[in-house]
Amino acid sequence: MEDDTQGQRESISLTPMALGVDNAGAEFLESLEEGWLPGSSDSSSHQGRHTVERKGLCGWRSLHRAWQGRPSTLFRWMGTGLLCTAYSAFLLAACLLDFQRALALCIVTCVVLAFLAHSLLKRCLGPTLKGCVKLQGHPRLHLWFNRALALTAVLALALWLGLDTSQRPEQLVSFAGICVFLSVLFACSKHRHAVSWRAVTWGLGLQFLLGFFVIRTKPGFIAFQWLGDQIRVLPIIVFFSCVMSVLYYMGLMQWVILKIAWLMQITMGTTATETLSVAGNIFVSQTEAPLLIQPYLADMTLSEVHVVMTGGYATIAGSLLGAYISFGIDASSLIAASVMAAPCALALSKLVYPEVEESKFRSEEGVKLSCGDAQNLVEALSSGAAASVKVVANIAANLIAFLAVLAFVNAVLSWLGALVDIPGLSFQLICSYVLRPVAFLMGVPWEDCPVVAELLGIKLFLNEFVAYQGLSEYKQRRLAGAEEWVGARKQWISVRAETLTTFALCGFANVSSIGIMLGGLTSLAPHRRSDFARLVLRALFTGTCVSLVNACVAGILYAPRGPETGCGGLLNSTLSSSSFEVYWCCRRAFQSTSPELSLAARENCCRFYNHTVCA
Repeated sequence: MEDDTQGQRESISLTPMALGVDNAGAEFLESLEEGWLPGSSDSSSHQGRHTVERKGLCGWRSLHRAWQGRPSTLFRWMGTGLLCTAYSAFLLAACLLDFQRALALCIVTCVVLAFLAHSLLKRCLGPTLKGCVKLQGHPRLHLWFNRALALTAVLALALWLGLDTSQRPEQLVSFAGICVFLSVLFACSKHRHAVSWRAVTWGLGLQFLLGFFVIRTKPGFIAFQWLGDQIRVLPIIVFFSCVMSVLYYMGLMQWVILKIAWLMQITMGTTATETLSVAGNIFVSQTEAPLLIQPYLADMTLSEVHVVMTGGYATIAGSLLGAYISFGIDASSLIAASVMAAPCALALSKLVYPEVEESKFRSEEGVKLSCGDAQNLVEALSSGAAASVKVVANIAANLIAFLAVLAFVNAVLSWLGALVDIPGLSFQLICSYVLRPVAFLMGVPWEDCPVVAELLGIKLFLNEFVAYQGLSEYKQRRLAGAEEWVGARKQWISVRAETLTTFALCGFANVSSIGIMLGGLTSLAPHRRSDFARLVLRALFTGTCVSLVNACVAGILYAPRGPETGCGGLLNSTLSSSSFEVYWCCRRAFQSTSPELSLAARENCCRFYNHTVCA
């Protein structure tokens, strides 16, 4: 029985339909409807019961069978029902107290219910529905349907841009940046005649919708931000690693990955292997995601391998997410950037390296997803903690090494600059000039472009960890209410620039990752070393552009927020320390003659800042 249990936990299947257009998705959570849970003892009969369910025995007939054959299954059903009832009551209470605050939870709940309803309908009424609606049998109708849908999307985007940017014209700069980056990528395309515009348009559309949900609705990632504020960088990596390990043991992470992959596959028409790898990159690193598709890597086409590499460069690992949050980086922006990068990586990868070969993974056989080796919850926690030790050591070593290399390069450049009367020459200064147009195309205000360009250069030529550390220093100075300029040096950047930079830095696309990517993939498929080496630079460039396009989408969707408190009440009170709100209000007070801002308010400001009115 124990061997049967281990066999059942080996894999979960993502089964694509022919031509990769219609994918049935993962059936993992359907087992809950049949009374089976991962690790349950009677796993040997699961396949037989699953076949019977596909013939139409579902709902109450399945419950009746469970009562006759296995009373323990009925108790699981009852426990699941009680949990669902308690969750429904909690959700209802949250909505009644403050619907706006509970909006994100409502949307997530609706998405999960939609997936479960789709799985149930497919099992019970799949053949009937497939016979009623089958556009694939009418190619002309299918073509006109796609054209009408694309035209509707273009008109809706144009209308929305016209209305939304009327008050904030700077958003149009970010839109122009997307157009420029896409044009450059198309010009660098390997097979321009074979570009899948369906994958490109649907990928960018999914990216935009995900960004709109996170950036505009601002779901409450308060728990993540609170953890970042309370826990320092190394302990929070251990925490995130343990959480990921437990989620894998429970099967929840596999279910989320499979559903995300299914959604991207049916909309973009990509194959199961490449889609699954990109979906996994949302949560794991560039070397761990290929393990999800290790058995299939040897037979993947060059275009599919390019997608795998681009997805690794365009995202960050879930464990490092906690580290960046502990720096003070906005949690919602980090999570949004990582999730938005998945469909964008697929879209831009198919634009740069379109598919011209026949894939072997557009069949009914499916793709297997490993469940992990842990046999219980305690072992999952222990293995997660043990795995985090390597991550912590890697971060510490890389941070020391790259900061030392940066200091050495700056020392050499400073010495060379002094020889030709160019004082202060440094790596950051060079990047601030070379990458300034890129920062401006993202939608960053021009006065903040030199600082953002420096951070982009550090991320591209060193790594994103050092760049995020630099961004956190700028943010801390802004929150502390420091002067914006000290001489010719900017001390902090605007909130908009911080947000866009957070999106642009979110990815492993840097020169040092080339060796990591080649080493990881070559160890999985040694005979394809030459293919990996041929694609790695193109994938690095594409992954970098994914992060930049992510930042442009954030620039279109970003809406500034003013200070939460009124300046009059804030400055007329007793101030013990400065802050960004105090600085912002004091700058207004120095420039204003409003009676609301009294003499006492200006005197309060003069305690922290020097201005001509303070003399």
